Amino acid sequence: MRRAASEHHEATHRPVIALLVANTISQIGNTFSVLAIPWFVLATTGSASQTGITVAVGVFPAVLVGIFGGAVIDRLGYRTSSVISDIASGLTTLLIPILYLTVGLAFWQLLVLVFIGAILDGPGQTARLAIFPDLVSRTSMSLDRANALYSTTRRIAGLLGPPLAGVLIAAIGPANLLWVNAATFAVSAAIVGLLLPRVQATVPVTSGGGLAGYLRDVRDGFRFLYGRRVLFWMITAFSLGGLVAEPLYAVILPVYASEVFGSAVPLGFIFAALGAGSLVGNLVYAVAAPRLSRSALLFGGFAIRAACFTVLLTMPPWWAIAAAIFVSASTFEPINPMSMSVMQEQVPAGLRGRVFGAVGAMGASALPVGVLVYGFLMAALGLEATLAIFVALNVALPVAMLLLPSLRDIERPEARYAPAEAQH
Repeated sequence: MRRAASEHHEATHRPVIALLVANTISQIGNTFSVLAIPWFVLATTGSASQTGITVAVGVFPAVLVGIFGGAVIDRLGYRTSSVISDIASGLTTLLIPILYLTVGLAFWQLLVLVFIGAILDGPGQTARLAIFPDLVSRTSMSLDRANALYSTTRRIAGLLGPPLAGVLIAAIGPANLLWVNAATFAVSAAIVGLLLPRVQATVPVTSGGGLAGYLRDVRDGFRFLYGRRVLFWMITAFSLGGLVAEPLYAVILPVYASEVFGSAVPLGFIFAALGAGSLVGNLVYAVAAPRLSRSALLFGGFAIRAACFTVLLTMPPWWAIAAAIFVSASTFEPINPMSMSVMQEQVPAGLRGRVFGAVGAMGASALPVGVLVYGFLMAALGLEATLAIFVALNVALPVAMLLLPSLRDIERPEARYAPAEAQH
């Protein structure tokens, strides 16, 4: 009996483990793309402006995919969408070195491949997130703990991917790294296609055929999100956080390291503290989630992060910034798996692609705007004045969130969550 129970436990958990592994590999592939493609452009053209254009072209499609891709994911099914997305992303990545080494690769052709690859990659991430609660519902694992593990896979990829890509670029060159990058997508597609089960559906996933039906599907995702006040305001808070806080890592800290420290080495340690804090936050949430108030996590995460940011106003040494970033990340990170659980509990299976896509679009559109605004502020006002504005905005955000009644009592289901079945 014990052996049979153990075998059943292993069998029911295998798809969850498979998806976590596939997502980690796919995310590592994405980090390879982030570094390998710009290096490839710089190495082959010697142009910093063309490198910047290539990076911008790879970022913009995330908004389009979030708005329009979710309806396609719901119609195709989550497992199928993930497999197609990874295969297509791998092929577009593979075409870059193939064309370059054979008939030649014009810059406009590279931009087209980067743009298409970015469009095709987004649905895979959304699809894996959408199918995950169905897999978890077949196990004895709580949704909160499972989402903490899912969030951890992204952090592990973020920690391992960049240094591994740097070593490989130095060892084999950026063009050859693109071959490795394509292979990661192939492995992810194989794991999802072969090891994940097909879940039978009871929820309709389309509202009609043709362009009119497709546009209704797109609209339904945003309408559903707006109709769930807890979801809407929580995601709005995250988007505003991406606007006023996340540019710290892309714009402010690099300038800070250059002007104050005169070296990029302290910046590396600060980013290491960010990664370590994020991992700690996920582990804490995985262990303590059932005993934690969701509203307290939300407000506490935003408030503690804002308090940690105030350290920057004193222009402290790098180790003090690293310590503040570690505390900030470890207390803010649990919000991510918590928000995943709230979304999965409230969004029915047939709508997950559209709603999760809408959420992704809101987040993807906020960060570039924030980066641009803070860049202009530093050019016009200088580092210290920009830091003062940055801190003020981040302190104001959790204060404003307290004015929203729907966020002051985010409910947690009494029983273990079992999502509605869907054919994905």
